Amino acid sequence: MHHWVQASSSDFSGTPPQARSGHTAVNVGKSMVVVFGGLVDKKFLSDIIVYDIENKLWFEPECTGSESEGQVGPTPRAFHVAITIDCHMFIFGGRSGGKRLGDFWVLDTDIWQWSELTSFGDLPTPRDFAAAAAIGSQKIVLCGGWDGKKWLSDVYVMDTMSLEWLELSVSGSLPPPRCGHTATMVEKRLLVFGGRGGGGPIMGDLWALKGLIDEERETPGWTQLKLPGQAPSSRCGHTVTSGGHYLLLFGGHGTGGWLSRYDVYYNDTIILDRVTAQWKRLPIGNEPPPPRAYHTMTCIGARHLLIGGFDGKLTFGDLWWLVPEDDPIAKRSSVPQVVNPPEIKESERELDKERGQDGFSIVDLQQKMGISVSSGLRLQIPEESEDQEFVELGTRLIEGDVVDERASMIQMAAQALRQHWKQSTPRTLQLKELGSLLRDYQRLVTRIFTTQSSLTSADFGLPGTKTFTFYHIKSSSELRINDISKLLEEYKTLVI
Repeated sequence: MHHWVQASSSDFSGTPPQARSGHTAVNVGKSMVVVFGGLVDKKFLSDIIVYDIENKLWFEPECTGSESEGQVGPTPRAFHVAITIDCHMFIFGGRSGGKRLGDFWVLDTDIWQWSELTSFGDLPTPRDFAAAAAIGSQKIVLCGGWDGKKWLSDVYVMDTMSLEWLELSVSGSLPPPRCGHTATMVEKRLLVFGGRGGGGPIMGDLWALKGLIDEERETPGWTQLKLPGQAPSSRCGHTVTSGGHYLLLFGGHGTGGWLSRYDVYYNDTIILDRVTAQWKRLPIGNEPPPPRAYHTMTCIGARHLLIGGFDGKLTFGDLWWLVPEDDPIAKRSSVPQVVNPPEIKESERELDKERGQDGFSIVDLQQKMGISVSSGLRLQIPEESEDQEFVELGTRLIEGDVVDERASMIQMAAQALRQHWKQSTPRTLQLKELGSLLRDYQRLVTRIFTTQSSLTSADFGLPGTKTFTFYHIKSSSELRINDISKLLEEYKTLVI
């Protein structure tokens, strides 16, 4: 069991970082964490804030060295990458205003001196939202990102001694181009998870890249990994932090499925167990921090430190510790309450913030999104052949040749659509499908229980067992946000 504990002034001295997102925070050995850059209120930052782990002190070093646009060090930026090798922090790319950057800097944290590096070879194009990791004690691998026009899938390796970039030639299947993903070295492999891809979809796939270690003499190649367990939902802007025998994933944002105009921000904590090679939900004993993305997480001994982030509206300036239950500060957490809420809760939380109320009506969303709403009361449940919207939705899902007989086509469309809904979640269900789903739910209830001649008042949510709660609902506009999960759950019991 772990606990989230909001940092307080008693945890350290000095001034911690101001609110920001899109910044970087990296460990320099076991002695300090270095925070650089970020974005707050449309202002890009270039400050360096350091946490001295041993002395529990935040301080802002006075840096010297190369200048850029009249100031020491890199220009203000966010959504860059930062990698440490020994006492050196390397910075590449990012964004400043509407400009993507391609410059390369190093900060010597022994003497706090910036140097802009002139590298050569296969230079990466300017980009933001890329991901990078250290390979051993000399090289850096950089992959993907967004160059302002397209999503990228290229991979570069940079030798920090010779300052030479090499674009990796990778054989076989490749991950889709992406940005806002994470890249983590696990022994001899680079693991890439999630991100936003071409055309805008947010992804939840996991890939492994081999061939980065010279001594192995492997041909570089990607492999998609499909691991067992409770895998994270699709997301970007999350963090993955290495902690002992596991990788720890926190936060990020995705698209809200049937509420497709709403981004959903996460505050779940998921681990990838390197020993069993499976995903697991990390048991949390209290309420987590507010959902967010483009934050940072760093590992400090048995603790993890969360800094900043963004939830679509607010930029956070809070700091949080994630600690095991035997940590002395775990006692400061709120009253224990095991937290691993169903995924729908995050959708509800974001929507409640958006509308400022609980459980508002689906009709509000339908009208806001331009989806027609039937105002008349439906006196009877139509058969599949008479339900034009149902048939059209199912027909789009049919693969292969459609037979000529209309009855057979309707049967195939109904079967395809029911299987689609059987595999759907509240997050993936489209708002425009709700009317057809409700009618088919009622159609199946009537058909099954009329055939069985055992339809009782208890089956319709009257006194007794509330098995089929929505049978008497006249229109999907009467549904509320909180009803969607229950409707899907009951519908799935009706589909063979």
